[in-house]
Amino acid sequence: MTPPASSSDQIVIRACETLDELQACVQVQREVWNFTDLELVPLRLFVVARKIGGQVIGAFAGPDLVGFALSFPGRRNEHVYLHSHMLAVRPDCRNAGIGRRIKLFQRQDALAQGIELIEWTFDPLEIKNAWLNVERLGAISRRYVNNQYGITSSPLQGGLPSDRFVAEWWLCSQRVEATLRDGRRPPAPVELRLSVPAQIYEWKANPEMRSRAAEVQTRNREALTQAFAGGMALLGYERDADGNGVLLLGRWDEPWE
Repeated sequence: MTPPASSSDQIVIRACETLDELQACVQVQREVWNFTDLELVPLRLFVVARKIGGQVIGAFAGPDLVGFALSFPGRRNEHVYLHSHMLAVRPDCRNAGIGRRIKLFQRQDALAQGIELIEWTFDPLEIKNAWLNVERLGAISRRYVNNQYGITSSPLQGGLPSDRFVAEWWLCSQRVEATLRDGRRPPAPVELRLSVPAQIYEWKANPEMRSRAAEVQTRNREALTQAFAGGMALLGYERDADGNGVLLLGRWDEPWE
């Protein structure tokens, strides 16, 4: 059963239902990532997702779609889960908590279906996104994928390999429930810290400085791959007043599976 719409500050979060609403998702996707037509997720996959147990969740300001999430069902290690393939908020509507509200609606809808795990991927160099995923939602990561989508046409990638964390959001775990209740994830022991400088966005956008971003990506990729192989997980994320990010890795004794 789909949960009722959630509304606050004139933004309504609900399932997308009509073809026009699904087409609006495609347009927001184009606006956010600036993909070429070849790399856009087409309308028909949004349609299919709704028919096979996935999710197409929209954030609406009146009749206008300002953000969405797209998910597909999957199965791994005896778990039925949802793979959240995309979450996007229009640039002029960011920093208002819309992305987090979409994720919370996504969680409510998954639990209504009896699903307790949502996974998605995110760029290890994206500081704000990592903060949301780990600190505000309580997701963890134990997997690092090198160049998952190849070199994409999106300017956000800056021509770098599309490395990704795999986020695991265990919806009923003590960690997630505490994070959503208290507004921050519970403390965890830290064994490794890896930095992501705030200038990473400027470096990716400027071809003459892109090698600096590549150096950070390569350094952290090697350290994260080794840490995950040794049983560590991404459990926390720090940001300082200058916008620099720090990945916090350690071990967690709560059973995940």
